[in-house]
Amino acid sequence: MPERIQSVERAATILRLLASGSRQLGVVELAHAMNLPKGTVHGLLQTLQYVGFVEQIGVGGKYRLGPTLLHLGNVYLDVNELRSRALSWADSLATRSGESVRIGTVHENRVLVIHHVFRPDDSLQVLEVGTLLPLHASALGKTLLSFDLRGDILAGSIDLPGKTPATVIQRDELLQQISLIRAEGWAMDRDELVHGEASIAAPIHDERNLTVGAIAITGAIERICDEDRQPRRDLVAAVRETARSISRSLGAPTW
Repeated sequence: MPERIQSVERAATILRLLASGSRQLGVVELAHAMNLPKGTVHGLLQTLQYVGFVEQIGVGGKYRLGPTLLHLGNVYLDVNELRSRALSWADSLATRSGESVRIGTVHENRVLVIHHVFRPDDSLQVLEVGTLLPLHASALGKTLLSFDLRGDILAGSIDLPGKTPATVIQRDELLQQISLIRAEGWAMDRDELVHGEASIAAPIHDERNLTVGAIAITGAIERICDEDRQPRRDLVAAVRETARSISRSLGAPTW
């Protein structure tokens, strides 16, 4: 194994800590989380601030991620083939369904949202690109779990924390859902990630027929589901058709 550089590992840990939780942390909080002296953490923060990876909120204030990271993240997303091939299809799905659209892929046993199209109305919405969602509590995540043809994700250890009272936290129940999702070709969550919200998702495949991502619509349960709280069949069809179109553009076999 190549020799690792300790200072780089520590700097990466700081960035990960600032990317989670409250996203604003002071020197003392970071030092405690990393079990390092405050002076060591302060020195790392000064270097990260100099290169634009973190910024300080006021004089002597807490730290948060800096604008340079946003630029680097956007460069990554721009060259990501999945995102670039899916842009127009995602816009079309948002228009067709009247709901917001997310595209996600697996990142460190979670779902990384790599593209987000706002619901086409005038409501206040927050861009979710870069957000990490749980695999077990989101339609995107359940899709990625179910169609992971290599078995990499299921082979690993996945935590199942409860996000709402409806979240599936029993592994046996999750495996039963995965079997059904594989048979039907799509997944949904209802009240499992956010109370009052529902999502419908379908897998995106590449030329190797590997699952490289998933696309989902998300909205209020009363719009996504029918009177019996079942997913509307027209929305399921729209999501699946869009996923197939993106897959074909990535070279996946026609099905």
